[in-house]
Parts: sequence; structure tokens; C-alpha cells
Amino acid sequence: MKVFIAALDEGGLRKAGRKLGRSPAAISRALAFLEAHVGVTLLHRTTRSFKLSEAGERYAVVCRRVISDLEEADLVAAGERSAPRGTLTITAPVAAGEDVLRPVLDAFMDAYPTVSVRLLLLDRPVSLIDEGVDLALRVAHLTDSTHVAIRLGEVRRVVAASPRYLSTHPKIEEPADLAKHKIIAMAHFGIDSWSFSPVRGSSIPRSVQFSPRLVVNSVRGAVASAVEGRGITRLFSYHIAEQVSQATLQILLAHDEPAAVPVHLISPQGRLAVPKARAFVDFAVPRLKAHFSRLANNSAGQQRGFQLCREKVPSD
Repeated sequence: MKVFIAALDEGGLRKAGRKLGRSPAAISRALAFLEAHVGVTLLHRTTRSFKLSEAGERYAVVCRRVISDLEEADLVAAGERSAPRGTLTITAPVAAGEDVLRPVLDAFMDAYPTVSVRLLLLDRPVSLIDEGVDLALRVAHLTDSTHVAIRLGEVRRVVAASPRYLSTHPKIEEPADLAKHKIIAMAHFGIDSWSFSPVRGSSIPRSVQFSPRLVVNSVRGAVASAVEGRGITRLFSYHIAEQVSQATLQILLAHDEPAAVPVHLISPQGRLAVPKARAFVDFAVPRLKAHFSRLANNSAGQQRGFQLCREKVPSD
């Protein structure tokens, strides 16, 4: 099972052999033995590559869970005498993993040289148990109460555009005005409509319908297009923190934003008893909390600055 998973993670039999300290022939024999044992083909192999069979995809999920449980059992049995070691598997949304989590992971690996990290950056829900994941950074309202959740902070869903775009297009004073503008949409935030907080005295969120000028599945792509003045986009506040601080993007409709979205670090029940996971939580949580606190304070300060600028502009 370890050979099978190593081949998947490393992207080849030769690379798996190097990781496990075995020859390519030994790797091939181990996979052949495994396939003979389960009675199905797990990998469709060619001279240069391989591809998981349908049965192999299902089997890989179970293998990851079994291997993770075995590692956890060994480390829990060793108790506090066991130093953090092994491979720590963490998942996060792509942008949050690249911009927020990766620098913390780099510092953690410097502090704990016996721990390796497998970072899965995925903009989709991940079953931590089925996919053998130790920890996940989640930017969302949590629905699964079976996991241990540590709150790190919260982020806002913000609408933003460049000063260049705003200088040549109609003013945006309320959400309904967005229907007249070029929209850069992402699936996570609504392809054909965006919701905003209710008006005073109502409990019904406001919804703005639009036909997007551009639909993109990349945060970096949406940010770049907005900075170039191609339209208005909606993202999480941390996605554009740098651009707002540099004044290449400006947050709009701040008073109409929906409720903030919580950020958590979550883990399956019992996993924090494993030294490598416990060490990461103790190391990362204070740093991540500080990051999201700074982000919230900076956003509030920048928004107050925008409000003061508007108040100082004389009326006609």
C-alpha cells in the first residue's frame, strides 16, 4: 500500500523507488503483488507513465486512510516521548495556501526538520478521513461537527475595482448599480448574481443580477484583470490585501457587505494526539491568528481612509 501511494504522490515508479529506497524492479514487483492480492488492475502502466483505473481510484482513498491510521496508532502509542516526524498532509484553498499557509509551512519545516509536508491546494471540499488529510485550512461556514475546529479569524467578501476603471465608468453607490458595469466573476462568489446585506429593517439579503463580462476560475486571474481596469470583481479580502494597500484596487460597497466568513484550522477527531499534527497546530495557530487579525485591522483602517476621502470631496 505504501508503494502504491508513493507512486501516486511522486508521479512515477522510479521517483517512488527513490523516495522509498527501492529499485524500480522492486517497486514494480510490489505493485504486481498488490494487484494480484486485490484481484483487480489498479494502475494502467505504459513505458513512460501510468494512470489510475477506476478501481485504483477507490482503492487509493482507502489506502491513504489505512496508512494514516497506522501511523497515528504508532505515534499515539509512543506518546509524548515521540518527537514530531513523518509526513504531515494539509489541504487549503489554492490562494489561501499559496499566500497565507505556505510561508507558515516553510518556517515550520525549518523548525521541525524531521517532518515532511504534503500540501494539497484544492478549491473543492476534501474529505479529511477518506483522503488521509491531517489538517485543513477552511475559509467557510463549517457544517461538519465531527472534526476539531480551531478558529483563526474571519475574512470579508469584498467588491473591488481599479481607480482606472472607476474613473471612466458610472459611480457605484449601491449594489443595484453593479448591473450597469463590467463584471469579472468567479464561481465561488457567484457567476450571474451577488448577494449583499439586507436594507435596514429587512432580513432578506439583496441580490444583484448581471451578465459577466469575464468568468475566470483563478483568483490571480481575476485580480490581474481587475487591476488592469477590465471590470469589477468580488473576492475575499485577503485575496486583494496587497493591491488595496498599493491603491491599485479599491474596495466598493463596504457598508453593504454580507456577514464575514470564518476561517478555521480543522482536524479529524484524535489526530491532534499525533505529535506531528500537534506540533504544527502549536506552531501555526498563533501565526495564522495574527495574520488574519492584521488583515482585519488593515482593511478597517483602509476603509475608514476611503470614507474620509469621500467626505472631504466638496459637493457641486
